[in-house]
Amino acid sequence: MSPEVERQQQKAKEFMSLLPLTMALAGLPPASPGQYYTEGQLDARATAVRAAYKAARQIIMEIAK
Repeated sequence: MSPEVERQQQKAKEFMSLLPLTMALAGLPPASPGQYYTEGQLDARATAVRAAYKAARQIIMEIAK
């Protein structure tokens, strides 16, 4: 397996392990059954998740020190 593939797998595993904390920090409510988001709403939610993921990683890094 190439080093790039291993790095991508490691990043994906890290993301998945931080997902519960990330979603808690993002504070996004789940969609109601049958409710669909507009493209703008999806972009806003994705931005919130990205910011929360960065915060979650920072929290873990500070705790690990």
